Amino acid sequence: MREEQHTKGWNEIKTNDSWAIFKIMSEFVSGYERLSRIGPCVSVFGSARTKPNTKYYELTERISRKIVESGYGIITGGGPGIMEAGNKGAHLGGGTSVGLNIDLPFEQHDNPYIDSDKNLDFDYFFVRKVMFVKYSQGFVVMPGGFGTLDELFEAVTLIQTKKIAKFPIILVGSEFWGGLIDWIRATLLEANHNIGPNDLDLLQVVDHEEEVVEILDSFYKKYNLSPNF
Repeated sequence: MREEQHTKGWNEIKTNDSWAIFKIMSEFVSGYERLSRIGPCVSVFGSARTKPNTKYYELTERISRKIVESGYGIITGGGPGIMEAGNKGAHLGGGTSVGLNIDLPFEQHDNPYIDSDKNLDFDYFFVRKVMFVKYSQGFVVMPGGFGTLDELFEAVTLIQTKKIAKFPIILVGSEFWGGLIDWIRATLLEANHNIGPNDLDLLQVVDHEEEVVEILDSFYKKYNLSPNF
């Protein structure tokens, strides 16, 4: 992504930073303009390394198809693995399929199941993360690595600190996520009191696609909200 590294002088650093501001602004403006027209969506996260025809790839595809059949669109990071499965499920279900791609030196490339007019490219992770949060009515978090954990805890922190309104955060795969939930409960909550007793309620762990849609629908009915912006 960055072809050449060299020692920069202070004036060069300042110049590059000034131009970066305009690039960041352009990514925000473009993202806001295009995503504000997509309608209610759910973001699906997970590993780019998950292969087709595997357990979580196929489960992601089924979940995404169920979600679009319930009236939501799907937003993913636009790449392979779980992201591809999410967009594929949305595409096969006839729903909105959005990809927020990022320029990376490995793993990341556009998958073929994104709607042609809803494929956005970003250079900056933090701009991309704003788009995920601002234009999603829920997060579905499949098994993944550091990037998936980053998105997960970003959303939890923003809701916990009341910087954004609460929305469903659904972890799919109790076998995968169970150890993390146990550690949060035992270490963060009970042993060290680093989180509040209600903070664990921000996360819900499920194993089946029907449970995901049930949580999304019941959340908006419970709070008498419309799943829109």
